Amino acid sequence: MKNLKQIYSTAIVAFMLLLGTASFAQKTVMVGGAPMYPTKDIIDNAVNSKDHTTLVAAVKAAGLVETLKGKGPFTVFAPTNEAFDKLPKGTVETVLKPENKEMLQGILTYHVVAGKWSAADIMKAIKKGNGKYTAKTVQGGTLNFMMDGKDVWVMDEKGGRAKVTIADVNQSNGVIHVVDTVLMHK
Repeated sequence: MKNLKQIYSTAIVAFMLLLGTASFAQKTVMVGGAPMYPTKDIIDNAVNSKDHTTLVAAVKAAGLVETLKGKGPFTVFAPTNEAFDKLPKGTVETVLKPENKEMLQGILTYHVVAGKWSAADIMKAIKKGNGKYTAKTVQGGTLNFMMDGKDVWVMDEKGGRAKVTIADVNQSNGVIHVVDTVLMHK
């Protein structure tokens, strides 16, 4: 009888631990053919995405690696290689030059909002704002968020629009939302 009670108690504890772990578990999302592990930071995940090699090169050239490996939390709107390809010919090569480091830092930090904003948080803010939500970026500018059907869109200060193509890629120090266009500040 004593062994049965011990087994029963152990089973309850194990079940409760499993239940507790499951409620806090974050799923691993595939981006650019690579798993993005919620236990890794933004940089340690991004370097594995084949869709973000231009972004990673830009972050390195801007000297922002240590910042994005920091505690955060950060919400990053991460443009894909295809998003960078939409820029006028020669733009990427120009901003990657050492003499343009400050300009590059401005462009990249314009894609970052302090805090951890899930897609649900953004959609809730859009609804509360009667169809629009404005957030201040780390760069100091603003991004405007809106919905088109079920899609979340981001509008930059120059009127450019980016669609969130993959939302809620959780990181140990924030969250990434993949976007299809590079956002530009004034």
